[in-house]
Amino acid sequence: MALPPSTANWHWKNKNVTPWAKDWLKRELTTLSVTGDKEGEAVSISEVTSVEGDVELGQRKSKLLTIFDCDVRMRWSGTTSAGSEVKGTLSIPEVSHEIICDGLSDFVFNWSLETASSADVDAIYKLARTQLQSAIETKLSTLPGDIIATHSKDIHISGTSTPVSGTATPTPSSAKPAAPPAVKKAVLETVKGINSTTVTVEPTFQASADDIYNLLTDENKIPAWTRNAAVSQAKPDTEYSLFGGGVKGKYVSLSPGKEIVQTWILQSPTWPSGHAATLTTTLDQGSDSTKVTFSLAGVPLGMEEEIRRNLEGY
Repeated sequence: MALPPSTANWHWKNKNVTPWAKDWLKRELTTLSVTGDKEGEAVSISEVTSVEGDVELGQRKSKLLTIFDCDVRMRWSGTTSAGSEVKGTLSIPEVSHEIICDGLSDFVFNWSLETASSADVDAIYKLARTQLQSAIETKLSTLPGDIIATHSKDIHISGTSTPVSGTATPTPSSAKPAAPPAVKKAVLETVKGINSTTVTVEPTFQASADDIYNLLTDENKIPAWTRNAAVSQAKPDTEYSLFGGGVKGKYVSLSPGKEIVQTWILQSPTWPSGHAATLTTTLDQGSDSTKVTFSLAGVPLGMEEEIRRNLEGY
């Protein structure tokens, strides 16, 4: 039986749009051109020579999310007021959702000048590094919207409104996951003198186990669902940080597409100082969905409901 639109759009889905995005960057950036104060002065992007990285459009809980991080390299050219040609290169090592949508950092522009320096040449070089650079930033800011406008129809089922990345996710009155998260009864434990419990949440997602594993561990994909910067190398005995440092810990073991075991420390005044719980995430893929079990052992008594909400927020 097909899910109704309000329910179907509540699950994680994603589409790789890297080839489309590379074509977009090569096409759109080479349309940029600016002119200087003197007659004949002009500079433009002549060629995008390479685009390395991945670009995806995802949907989680009815919210469309752009996920991208690319290294873009190009050539620029210009003419002086005397008609002489000026050439150079430009690299932007990070064109990402975090910069464009979240404003977590600024673009880095690495400009180079290949033409011998002179007063006229330097004027064109300055024009490139000011006005052309500004035009590039403005153009890149339209990338997320164009991704959504072009590809949302492929992962979003019509019949319900869809908020986009950067807007608040509404709480639907009737939409629920196909299999509502199950919370198992906590079992009393004692961890290093702290009375604690194990809280377990078991949601089901319409996505492959490999996709969910990558979303939970890939440093470039984690911000799509946390909406904050992340640190994650996804290797045993390496530290990770989620929600801008709100949750920290170390990976203990990882089995791609199957299981993640990690220590889990909540940065909160209510969390005991120095206390680390252990989060075990298991992925059980079915024919059309994946059951995810989040089991957090070592939750201090009295914090069960707060932690349950945190785990459901995953």
